[in-house]
Amino acid sequence: MNVKLNDNVLVITGKYKGKQGKVLKTDPKSETVIVEGVNIVHKHEKARKSTDTSRIVNEEAPISVSNVEVVCDKCGKATRVGHAFVDGKKVRICKKCGASLDKAFAKKIKGKAETPAASEEAPKKRTRKRSQKAEETQE
Repeated sequence: MNVKLNDNVLVITGKYKGKQGKVLKTDPKSETVIVEGVNIVHKHEKARKSTDTSRIVNEEAPISVSNVEVVCDKCGKATRVGHAFVDGKKVRICKKCGASLDKAFAKKIKGKAETPAASEEAPKKRTRKRSQKAEETQE
């Protein structure tokens, strides 16, 4: 299942086609997701205590994961999910623009794609601040 919690998704089929929302819950076993503002159903709640009142509650029902597509944060388009390896971990990427859909790896893929020559250059020598101040005062 390529859809994760807190992803922004677009419904591509059914009554709510074209509607976007955030994923509130996922269920990989039944391959369903609950999307904010999509597939609203009415549930009747009976009063269980003498102080409660019976009421009708609107809530989101599960929708099949095959009926939604992840929306890329960078390009803003609904896309199929591709996979790439970054630092030995499998990361979800946008098939249209190549940006990472996993927020933890967004900068690593972005930096990797834009500046491949930067990784070949030798890193700068690190010096401690105290030793730099000591050198300045000696000169």
